[in-house]
Amino acid sequence: MATKLLLIVVAIYRLIVTVGLTLSPTEPFQLGAIRLSTNTAELEEASVDFGRLGRSEPVAVFRPSSAHDVAGLVKAATSGAGAGVGFPVSARGHGHSINGQAHTGDGVVVEMGRRIGENGPGAPKVNVEKEYVDVWGGELWVDVLRRTLEYGLAPRSWTDYLYLTVGGTLSNAGISGQAFNHGPQISNVHELDVVTGKGEIVTCSEEKSPELFHAVLGGLGQFGIITRARIALEPSPQRVRWIRVLYSNFTAFTKDQEYLISLHDKPQSQKFDYVEGFVIVDEGLINNWRSSFFSPSNPVKISSLGSTNNEGVLYCLEITKNYFDSQNHSVDQEIEALLKDLDYIPASTFTTDLPYIDFLDRVHKAELKLRSKGLWEVPHPWLNLFVPKSRISDFNEGVFKGILGNKTSGPILIYPMNKHKWDNRTSVVTPNEEVFYLVALLRSALENGEETQSLKYLTDQNRRILKFCKDANIGIKQYLPHYTTESEWMNHFGDKWGHFNKMKTEFDPKRILATGQRIFKPILDTNDVALR
Repeated sequence: MATKLLLIVVAIYRLIVTVGLTLSPTEPFQLGAIRLSTNTAELEEASVDFGRLGRSEPVAVFRPSSAHDVAGLVKAATSGAGAGVGFPVSARGHGHSINGQAHTGDGVVVEMGRRIGENGPGAPKVNVEKEYVDVWGGELWVDVLRRTLEYGLAPRSWTDYLYLTVGGTLSNAGISGQAFNHGPQISNVHELDVVTGKGEIVTCSEEKSPELFHAVLGGLGQFGIITRARIALEPSPQRVRWIRVLYSNFTAFTKDQEYLISLHDKPQSQKFDYVEGFVIVDEGLINNWRSSFFSPSNPVKISSLGSTNNEGVLYCLEITKNYFDSQNHSVDQEIEALLKDLDYIPASTFTTDLPYIDFLDRVHKAELKLRSKGLWEVPHPWLNLFVPKSRISDFNEGVFKGILGNKTSGPILIYPMNKHKWDNRTSVVTPNEEVFYLVALLRSALENGEETQSLKYLTDQNRRILKFCKDANIGIKQYLPHYTTESEWMNHFGDKWGHFNKMKTEFDPKRILATGQRIFKPILDTNDVALR
């Protein structure tokens, strides 16, 4: 580790004239005004992620205050690559990856997130007239929301959890129950500033450097580090009517979900604003940590619903209606008109009403409760899949009713999206059908829990699910994908692999960025042989 750190220092010294290197008696060195740290606590923080499935300690941690700082570091990383002293660079947002995607064991982690009290990038800048906001790539979505709400505006598309960075979600897709209507977050970006793997700062959009723009969106950090994003906004609703209804019949459940997302082009009064669902595979509370909903004093249990389903599986449709205070008189009629066409279990309608920001930030409240019990910082062997509509029934039989049995250790989400709301020019890969489902198994492994809650059991179960999908030719695509071989990545990208590979050569020719994704190995010495 010490030898590698010395090589990194050598590479940075080569840029002393252009980026201004100063030594400090208390720190290893500084790049511009920001320290490149080997502090034990910072290295430890950068060596783990939310998944806690592995650990990889970087050589150093870098906290930039601008895109120029990021560019300086990347130039240093590539300037020594031809002499064997280059190094990998991985951008880290809130560390919410599952399989170490933001790790690098022999390079520098760029901590993009803000720290209170530190000098850094400016706050989000809202353009009210043109309805957009410019934000630092390491900004948390919750802070973007708070800022835009000051102007009565808000982004259109969200993730369920707001304590994620803008650059992090745009490097994947960014999805939630609004995606059927507005597309993923990557479909709601006007412009980006990106530091490429060459150390160049490039402003890109549909009109300017469009190849880089589309490659970076959903590009898993392979082509550049997002330092600024211009996000589309809309007038923010004031309140949300949040509704859950239950199903025992999977066909009825999916038919209703698909019907609701087909209304995306209808007037606001004739559609819901958010459509999700989840699977309940065991007897117990329908509440879960993801979004507490029902009153603890009046818990809802499967057995209390009088369902004729003997297989122990229920399905919950989760929908919302956004509105302004001035529309309060019409919301009930609009919801009633939409619900009358759905085929859910009678008398299983549960409704609550709350401010818009409280709905969007619902998962964080549950997170705080889990943290207080020490149940948040445990391994999370999550598995997120895109499943084509034509095979979702087979998936239900083989996985929900088959492999999972009647036990789970976390929420299981399932909801459909419209493919035409996704731009096929981006790097994201989805099934080749107009409607496809997200299935997210958001499980937590507990050391002192039952055998079915152990990390080994859950990871083995994930392998069984993937094997079932492969053997049955379900045609899934992983969301937040994790593979370890080039052949697996080539299979994942399919027809997009050639272009993806070409863009890597164009924008990160030394392959130093986001090596934790395990797609490409860095080229760091004179013989173009990977360092590891």
